[in-house]
Amino acid sequence: MIIGVPKEIKDNEYRVSMTPAGTHELVDAGHTVLVETGAGTGSHFADSDYEAAGAKIVSRDEAWGAEMVIKVKEPLPDEYQFLRPDLLLFTYLHLAANEKLTKAMLKSGVTGVAYETVELPDGSLPLLIPMSEVAGRMSIQIGAQYLERFEGGRGKLLGGITGVKPANVVIIGGGIVGTNAAQMALGMGASVTMLDISLPRLRQLDATLHGRFVTWVSSPLHIARAVEKADLVIGGVLVKGAKAPKLVTREMISTMKEGSVIVDVAVDQGGCVETTHATTHSDPVYFVDGVLHYGVANMPGAVPRTSTYGLVAATLPYVKKFAKMGFKDAIAADKALALGVNVVNGKLTYKAVADAFDDLAYTPLAEAL
Repeated sequence: MIIGVPKEIKDNEYRVSMTPAGTHELVDAGHTVLVETGAGTGSHFADSDYEAAGAKIVSRDEAWGAEMVIKVKEPLPDEYQFLRPDLLLFTYLHLAANEKLTKAMLKSGVTGVAYETVELPDGSLPLLIPMSEVAGRMSIQIGAQYLERFEGGRGKLLGGITGVKPANVVIIGGGIVGTNAAQMALGMGASVTMLDISLPRLRQLDATLHGRFVTWVSSPLHIARAVEKADLVIGGVLVKGAKAPKLVTREMISTMKEGSVIVDVAVDQGGCVETTHATTHSDPVYFVDGVLHYGVANMPGAVPRTSTYGLVAATLPYVKKFAKMGFKDAIAADKALALGVNVVNGKLTYKAVADAFDDLAYTPLAEAL
């Protein structure tokens, strides 16, 4: 198979969808890998590294002209021109929060497989996990930075000092993002409150995380009370493939202390905070009612070397399966990959995405094929 690796064009996105080592494995298996000039420079992979691994360094058009294109982030409007019926696109899509992209993909007839909805039998999302780990850990680093006074925050040190209370961190959602955020916050000495709807999950976290750590069953009243006292709120809620629920309301925001900080990691799926909107690394924050909001939709792009290695370690086995077997045989053989299919033949095949829009219908995958 001919596999294309375009350069990411999202604001300050420095990740790349394939490493030289992964390229070597694909070429060694008999596939052709077309890497756009400069695609890996943001992650400190030179064109010569890819050439040494057997790739061909090509133009943007040539990379997008491959049979399968693998990316990191969803196509931006400037890339819609490359979507076509005979293309297999394998990347993060987050369609439920992006009606314009969803309709562009449907119109083009492209086959779109979303990293974030590839799902194993145990319910885990293997291609989302590594970036959720990165984002969860980064959320605390970022929150600690923006709590500093010259950034507009309350001027609090996350871990406090002897005789001075630490910052109060509230984490909504006990999944991969929330767990990694809690580990980082506790490691820095913060006081952490974790809210989740699952008692078994809270019980598991209570048994494994130690320090100033409190668990609380999530409910609108409990969220409101926790948020009101928070210095830093981390939104880590995920509904697989669907738009994130708005669990923190505008009314709750108005009760928060001036200079407190919100980092909404769920912003890729629309955000779990009512006042959240997507921002960029170039312009990452804004204020609502005196509360600083951070809503960068590609947080892991700030640490591309770590993120690229982590992402490719997870995606490469699936890329190899598509390359070896082709699209239809691969999804027939692997139910996890089949669940990753969001769009095919102009049909929307992931129900949670269809449910996010009033005018788009869901079509079962077997019927769409």
